Amino acid sequence: MDISETITALNSLARNIWWTWNQDARGIFEELSPRTWLNVYHNPVAILREVSKTELKTRLLEPEYAKRVKVVLDEFQEYIGRNDTWANREASGLEEKSIAYFSAEFGLHETLPIAAGGLGVLAGDHIKSASDLGLNFCGITLFYREGYFQQTINQENWQTEYYNQLNPKNLPMDPVLNEQGEPLICTVDIATDTVSFRSWRINVGRCALYLVDTNLPENPSHYRDLTLHVYGGDSTTRIQQEILLGVGGVKLLRALGRNPDVFHMNEGHAAFLALELIREKMAAGSSFKESLTATRKKCIFTTHTPVSAGHDRFHPELVGYALNRYEKHLGLTHEDLMALGRIVPEEDSEDFCMTVLALNTSRAANGVSELHGVVSREMWQCKYNTPVNEVPIGHITNGIHLLGWMSPPARDFWQQRLKNSDEFYEQINSQEFWSKIDNPEFISDEELWALRYRLRRELIDFARGRLIDAPRTREGDFINYDRLLKADALTIGFARRFATYKRAPLVFDQLDKLVKLSKDIDRPVQFIFAGKAHPADDEGKRFIQKIVHLSKQTEIAGHLVFIENYDIQIGRMLVGGCDVWLNNPRRPLEASGTSGMKIAAHGGLNCSIMDGWWREAFDGKNGFAIGGDEHPDNVEEQDRIDSENLYRVLSEEVIPTFYNRDSDGIPRAWIKKMRHAMATITPQYNTWRMVQEYSQKYYLGE
Repeated sequence: MDISETITALNSLARNIWWTWNQDARGIFEELSPRTWLNVYHNPVAILREVSKTELKTRLLEPEYAKRVKVVLDEFQEYIGRNDTWANREASGLEEKSIAYFSAEFGLHETLPIAAGGLGVLAGDHIKSASDLGLNFCGITLFYREGYFQQTINQENWQTEYYNQLNPKNLPMDPVLNEQGEPLICTVDIATDTVSFRSWRINVGRCALYLVDTNLPENPSHYRDLTLHVYGGDSTTRIQQEILLGVGGVKLLRALGRNPDVFHMNEGHAAFLALELIREKMAAGSSFKESLTATRKKCIFTTHTPVSAGHDRFHPELVGYALNRYEKHLGLTHEDLMALGRIVPEEDSEDFCMTVLALNTSRAANGVSELHGVVSREMWQCKYNTPVNEVPIGHITNGIHLLGWMSPPARDFWQQRLKNSDEFYEQINSQEFWSKIDNPEFISDEELWALRYRLRRELIDFARGRLIDAPRTREGDFINYDRLLKADALTIGFARRFATYKRAPLVFDQLDKLVKLSKDIDRPVQFIFAGKAHPADDEGKRFIQKIVHLSKQTEIAGHLVFIENYDIQIGRMLVGGCDVWLNNPRRPLEASGTSGMKIAAHGGLNCSIMDGWWREAFDGKNGFAIGGDEHPDNVEEQDRIDSENLYRVLSEEVIPTFYNRDSDGIPRAWIKKMRHAMATITPQYNTWRMVQEYSQKYYLGE
């Protein structure tokens, strides 16, 4: 391959986010301009726009750099062209099935801030593993041209929001074009209007993710702004976004010549896709009943919401307005259409629920953890009028895309211990590999402890840098940031959406006791927090305000930091560097949670309420449980008990185990827990397993 061909191949690689889960690929772009790499949110497309063709050609004359580039490009081509995938080997018939996965958000990388939280991160990890496994799979979402908000903390320690315009030319995405090389334009009926949209394609390994975009000059401004923000606006905006996602997404697939065998709705936001499938079949001559039956055979639904109030509901008048033309397309009365989204079809005062629509139009439905499956069956028993255990909602516990979240030092550490690096993608997710971790002859305590120190140091340096670079809106320089946090201290992390049920400040309820623990000279403890509250969630913002205040103006200052503007990069750094991952939601409101799954491969341990995935994963030896497998019904009592249990676990279990060192300074009991966590969590709670389970349980079904 000559230099011109190499440059072409590099541009192709930059436009396939396979590089987000290959550190060597990220490295060859970072080398071109380390400062630009930081400033453009680690975006290879922007790097190649910054570096001139002459400069790139010259850099490729360096033998060592050119060699590293060739290795990466060869690995990328081998990955893209591989036929010996799990789907071909292990799932007979799956290669003949095409799956379209609809989600209102996809969390892929900090370069593409088009997700608000865990739902989007799960969707991003799902499509990455679908690529790894060799599924015939594509994703559908919206292109939010100002993405999710950027966060700053003002002088009152209050979260404020601002937005950045996303320019597709600078992003790893390409316009979807028609045969004439012009943008492919589709339309969707919303209210009494016909709305035009174009789309963009993001290459996710072997898979495609399509992003629907209404920012076209022929649309009125309110429709152009329909795809402005993630979950932006009021109920009218929300229902219109969901029509665009569901109905528009199906129309886009048809324009692309795609005819999926399975339509997977990731949460109820996408459920309007079923109406378009029904409309298509009725237009071909089938009755409504026949069309509904045929649509059910093609659709599956994953619910993520364990509280009734969290499910999208729309007033009958709003549904009638937003779906004005659609009722006519379907040949249904308003009452018949409303019945598809009601628990009691004939109850005229009942709102239209997107989850009910999804349940009515899908052949299979699932929650995202065992407990969430139980909660979902109890929640929707009223719809089915059947015993709880017969409600047709199962569960598949969530996972994470392991390589996408693994830090470069950890990846190097584990890759060196693989017998055959050519099979890295499969081995790193396998039970066989991680079962070896319990054997000290495979890897020593000293090596594991050295890894922990390296990762903790990286996190501390990163946190200091982010605090120094943060906007100077604070009341003075209250701390010398370059001396903030200690590389030897037990480091506890918390990073996620600041939804109130997640109870971010719970650990500080017993502040005086916690200050004493943190300031113990021989056994210091430090906390790193990050996260965003929804712009309309003042209570969540108050949680942030409280934590920032504590970090600056109380006795725990110096042992607590809040890193603002939480994104996927901050998440990656924290799950890599923290010794303990704190998770204390109000049970049973955490449907699954995935953040704690990401720390195991880095040697971190979970300290969590027995909710979501942790209720299944915890075996008494692979981390720490806050309380038991039950909870009082009274919220205030639950908070009080959980606060007491959390302090007890930290003071009596976590801290003593971490600081119980032998003569060599090694915490043998702690490392034993690390080993067991790696062996039991990493090969099970990943999307390699999760997507296989969806494939075998639902995608291959009829």
